[in-house]
Amino acid sequence: MSDKNSPKELRAMSAKELSALVRSLREELFNLRLQQATGQLENNQRIRTVRKDLARALTIKGETGEA
Repeated sequence: MSDKNSPKELRAMSAKELSALVRSLREELFNLRLQQATGQLENNQRIRTVRKDLARALTIKGETGEA
């Protein structure tokens, strides 16, 4: 995800889209942490951004009862 998802955009997503977004954000976060551990990560700020996007998506998912 190149830019942050606003809560309004997340609420407009279907449950399947939201689940797919959560899955892709988790995969991206895993890959970023792996790069950081091996010393290949160039943009440390990206981890923080992905974590916050993931938290937003999980919060909206929980609000809709899809958690």
